[in-house]
Amino acid sequence: MKINEEVVKLLIEQNKTVASAESCTGGLIAKLITDVSGSSAVFGYGIVSYSNEVKWEQLGVNRRTVEAYGAVSKQTAAEMACHARLNGKADIGVSSTGIAGPTGGSESKPNGTCFIGLSTKNKTLVKKISTFSDDRDYNRSIFAKKAFELIKEELND
Repeated sequence: MKINEEVVKLLIEQNKTVASAESCTGGLIAKLITDVSGSSAVFGYGIVSYSNEVKWEQLGVNRRTVEAYGAVSKQTAAEMACHARLNGKADIGVSSTGIAGPTGGSESKPNGTCFIGLSTKNKTLVKKISTFSDDRDYNRSIFAKKAFELIKEELND
């Protein structure tokens, strides 16, 4: 069974819901959730907040957070996950913000850098992922997989 299928099965079994806020994955997390039959019972909200304006105006991320730490940061990922959960009225919010490549990287945030956020009513955590790759499709697939691993870990706690 694929990890997205495992996660949807666990969500259904636990009667929990998930919402997503994605930047660098461009909706891939939401796509992989909705690829699974029955996912409508556990997924009702996903936003692709690729631009900073959408992060601020539609998602609710604090402008000061992005200005102080950058769109690609632990702090922004945490706020994105929290707002996804709240806006989506879900049990779990998941987020991705990073640099998929092959352009856009810097010395401090190279291509293949991503922050995956997860928020529940009791906690918010962020994991940094580094693929060290310039391959956009590869990076996005790894980022999405890591998001599912984080959700699965939360559901198995």
